[in-house]
Amino acid sequence: MSSERAQGVYAISVAADLVSMEIQNLRVYERRGLVEPARTPGGSRLYSRADIERLHRIRDLLADGLNLAGIRRVLELEGEVVRLRRENAALRRRH
Repeated sequence: MSSERAQGVYAISVAADLVSMEIQNLRVYERRGLVEPARTPGGSRLYSRADIERLHRIRDLLADGLNLAGIRRVLELEGEVVRLRRENAALRRRH
């Protein structure tokens, strides 16, 4: 992930507006480990572009009828697929 995509820049209120969610929902998703925004030295949450994309994905999965436990598992599996694809591509380049 590029450092620009990973850098926390959006306050929680802006992030909530960008994904059309309530601020409280973002706090719940953080407590459940679905998103991990950066923190300022004072403790304020800062959401990155990657966090915003993940929140859009969470919203879509909720709309599909998944509960938070199911969403967590889907996100884990999607992350594993990305990791395995990178490994596969690296192996192919070496051979």
